[in-house]
Amino acid sequence: MKYIETLHEGDRISEIYLCKNKVSAKTKMGKSYYSLVLQDKTGTLDGKIWELGNAIHHFEAMDYIQVDGDVTSFQGSLQMNIRRVRVAQDGEYNAADYLPVSPFPVEDMYRKLMGFVKSIESDKLRELAESFFGDDAFARRFKSHSAAKSVHHSFVGGLLQHTLRVTELCNYYCSAYPILNRDLLITGALCHDIGKLEELAPFPANDYTDEGQLLGHIVIGYEMVREHVRTIPGFPEQTATELGHLILSHHGELEYGSPKKPALIEAVALHFADNTDAKLETMCELLQSAGDGGEEWLGYQRLLETNVRKTTRS
Repeated sequence: MKYIETLHEGDRISEIYLCKNKVSAKTKMGKSYYSLVLQDKTGTLDGKIWELGNAIHHFEAMDYIQVDGDVTSFQGSLQMNIRRVRVAQDGEYNAADYLPVSPFPVEDMYRKLMGFVKSIESDKLRELAESFFGDDAFARRFKSHSAAKSVHHSFVGGLLQHTLRVTELCNYYCSAYPILNRDLLITGALCHDIGKLEELAPFPANDYTDEGQLLGHIVIGYEMVREHVRTIPGFPEQTATELGHLILSHHGELEYGSPKKPALIEAVALHFADNTDAKLETMCELLQSAGDGGEEWLGYQRLLETNVRKTTRS
C-alpha cells in the first residue's frame, strides 16, 4: 500500500483509501465536481473528481474506495486528481491501515491509568473512578477513542494517551506542591475528558455528534460524573461539587469553553496539565508531519496563537 505520507507530486496512484468527506460543488462555469478528503493512518489528502462519468461509481463519505488518479500540487499542498472510483469490497483492505493510531501501546497505557485509579486513597473517589475505568464496556470505548476531531490526539487511543499524560502531570504536581488534594486532583484528571466519548462519534467518523455540538464534552462529562456519584451511597456532596468544578473549569477561560474559571488550587493544576499536554502534543504532531526537510518556519497555528519554527539542531 502507498501511504499518503509517502506521496509526491507526479505520482500515479491506484490504491484504496477511506473517503473521510465528500462534497458536491460546481466550478465557476457551473460544472459539477466532487471534492473529497482521503485518509489513511498516516494522514489525509484532498482529492478532486472533475469528470463525473461512467468511471466514477457511486460512493459516499465513510466508504473505503479504490481510486485511480494523479498526485498534483495546488497552492503548496498535495492533491489527487481522481479519474476512476469504486467502492472497495470486504477483504480488499484492512481497516487498521486507515485509522491514525497512538504510537504507544494501548494496553500498557490503560494498565498505567488503572494504577492511578487504584492509588486513590479516598474510598468514595476510588469507587467513582472504578465505576468508569473498571467497567469493561467503558474501557473498550475509552481505549479506541480520540481526544479531538483534529488539532491534537485525533487518533485511535488519543483520549487514553491524553488522559494518562494529564494524570501523570497532576501526579507530579502533587509531589511538588503537597498542598494539593491528590485524591481529588487525580480523580479530576482521570475524568476530565470522559465527555468526549459522547461528544465525538467513534472511528472512522471521529466527528461531532449532535450532543457534542449542542452541549460539548465539558457539560456532558460533568453530567456523567454526577450520574455515577448518585449511584454511590454516602458520597460526600462537597467532594462531588469540588470534583464537578474541576471538570467544568479545566479549559481555564470562559472564552475557551469553560463554564467556570478555576477557583480551587486543584482546578488550576488540572487546567495547566490539560493545557500543557494539548499544546506540546500539537507541537509534536506538527513537527513530525513537517519532517526533517523543507521550511524551518511552519506557519501560524491557531491553538498556539503563534507562527511556529523548527528548533535548530547542531
